[in-house]
Amino acid sequence: MSDAGGPRSAGPPPGRREGPRDAELEAGARAHYDDPAYYASTYGARIDDVTYYTDLAIRAGGRVLEYGVGNGRIAIPIARHGIEVVGVDHSAPMLADLRARLAGEPPEVRRRVRLVRGDMREVRLEQRFDLVFAAFNTVLHLYDRQDVEQFLARVRAHLAPRGRFVVDLSIPCAADLARPAGRAYSAPRFRHPTAGVVVSNREYFEYDPLRQVLFVSMEFEPVGQPARGWVTPLAHRQFFPREWEALLHYNGFAVERVEGDFEGGELTADSDTMVWHAKRAPRPRRT
Repeated sequence: MSDAGGPRSAGPPPGRREGPRDAELEAGARAHYDDPAYYASTYGARIDDVTYYTDLAIRAGGRVLEYGVGNGRIAIPIARHGIEVVGVDHSAPMLADLRARLAGEPPEVRRRVRLVRGDMREVRLEQRFDLVFAAFNTVLHLYDRQDVEQFLARVRAHLAPRGRFVVDLSIPCAADLARPAGRAYSAPRFRHPTAGVVVSNREYFEYDPLRQVLFVSMEFEPVGQPARGWVTPLAHRQFFPREWEALLHYNGFAVERVEGDFEGGELTADSDTMVWHAKRAPRPRRT
């Protein structure tokens, strides 16, 4: 494993513009990833996408670039299959956790993983990859058109001529977006892996229809100790299927197919996830 030696960006995450709402976006892009133990505990059972992307990497047969590598939930299984992976992420805590996980892997697996801390809209690797992917709603932290355009420009620059770009993102759910602001949705109590105590868990949702951003506030309160409670914000941009298709098209990508799950199923009105496969579109010839 090698950390970023040259290509690196220390800039702020998407949502960096001035103003109180943008500060909320910045917090919503970072806070959920400041606690790797909670993240790993919450999403540890999510394995369908791990199998999916590992199979894609094996079939691609070359180097792989993952945006939003996090703590290696997908990257480590890919490396175990003998494939070189470059992982880009802006979260220092998640990357630190990934390094700790890699320390327990065989040397040959560690050598196949290279980590780059930086902004996915700006990192330049001076390499091309046979597969570039952004899993599990990573792109939902691209909050406006400029963010998406900058990111897709980096993806194009990193794709090999016959490389493939794959991204999965949740489909906006009208019922979720219509939830009344200020209403608490309670979840079962659990022992928080970082705090080490049993906590009650409530979530609040607020949708900004002008920015198409869903703000989630996750409240954790140690049982019997309300004064020790804390809130973790999360902000997810909502991309509708035709909107994402247009963004790919006008940023130089040709869509190969769209799937509605991680088993290759068709995208339908009942799908809650969309998985886009695209390649670099040929530039039009001058007439």
